Amino acid sequence: MNWLIKKIITLLSVYYAHMLEYRAEIFFWILSGCLPIILMGVWIEAANNSNFGLNAVEFARYFFCVFQVRQFTNVWVIWEFEREVLEGRLSFKLLHPLDPAWHHVARHITEKITRFPFAILLTLLFFTLYPRAFWIPKIHNFLLTLVIVILAFSLRFLIQYTFALFAFWTERASAIEQFWSLAYVFLSGITAPLDVFPTAIRDIVMWTPFPYTVYFPAALLVGIPINIIRGLLIMIGWNIIFFIINRWLWQKGLQKYSGMGA
Repeated sequence: MNWLIKKIITLLSVYYAHMLEYRAEIFFWILSGCLPIILMGVWIEAANNSNFGLNAVEFARYFFCVFQVRQFTNVWVIWEFEREVLEGRLSFKLLHPLDPAWHHVARHITEKITRFPFAILLTLLFFTLYPRAFWIPKIHNFLLTLVIVILAFSLRFLIQYTFALFAFWTERASAIEQFWSLAYVFLSGITAPLDVFPTAIRDIVMWTPFPYTVYFPAALLVGIPINIIRGLLIMIGWNIIFFIINRWLWQKGLQKYSGMGA
């Protein structure tokens, strides 16, 4: 067990030092994810003129939570893995006694750690500019949200890493992610809380993986009524499904891989 902990700490330390070199760039990555904050203004104005089930303050809190959730669930593994396969750099990682996926996991985790101080700074700035939206979440909701955010990141990573494995067969695996992102933006709760969707559509969407990467943790933190047990079971189910598909594609992809791309 000690050797495993030592390897984990070493891996995270290396990638954390690497991420610190790009902390200024990471700040701009954070700002590039400000779409929820922009949409917040639209929905606040709409809530002042119509009845959507949420008032202006609740919309502000929701989109603030969406912004924060996305900071810790964003994933970019498909572009890195695609480049490694096409350039043949994956060959060197296959020589290591460690699944290459763990390098990507460590890189993503340390990037989240690097983002954390910026997230706190932006939280203070948000509530300074919009003090009416300030609230203290219930402690059990907050702790459960932390767990769900970890599961949401896991699901996002597995989905994108699964798409990335198609780089063994095509040079444009990232195109799959771009197509998936169209549904992700509209059905995950980024553009609008699912509470404003028609009931029939919302019931269908809640069986897909999209809401559980953004809407589910954000709604829980804000206090919007949701079925927590069912949500957790669906999240775990999709994690298992994509993990199984991922491992199958990995085995098939390695048979296809030539060392100089697909």
